[in-house]
Amino acid sequence: QVQLVESGGGLVQPGGSLRLSCATSGFIFDFYAVGWFRQAPGREREGVACISGTSGGDGSAWYAGPVKGRFTASRDNAKNTVYPQMNSLKSEDTAVYFCAASGGVRATPTKSAYSYWGQGTQVTVSS
Repeated sequence: QVQLVESGGGLVQPGGSLRLSCATSGFIFDFYAVGWFRQAPGREREGVACISGTSGGDGSAWYAGPVKGRFTASRDNAKNTVYPQMNSLKSEDTAVYFCAASGGVRATPTKSAYSYWGQGTQVTVSS
């Protein structure tokens, strides 16, 4: 059974940092891309960052324009866990953040490519 569990969300001031975690189980982790998406109230779920698998892939990451240079995705294959390090947070980063496992090795921001989703973790950026 595939499971993804996010953690690390919370309240942070503008300009602050958070490191989310996505612990996975139930699939061969290094074969698949894992993505991070977010959904703010009244808005569609959007891709934030995703990282390719390392078996058959190069482990490269893709970032959405608004977070490029501020967010860094990484993966620990020994722990089956993916991390986005989020720096210089802004109020517009406030959302529920979800991780998802893709059906392929290449990182992609396309939601339909992701078959399994976590429950999400709230990130609130506010003073």
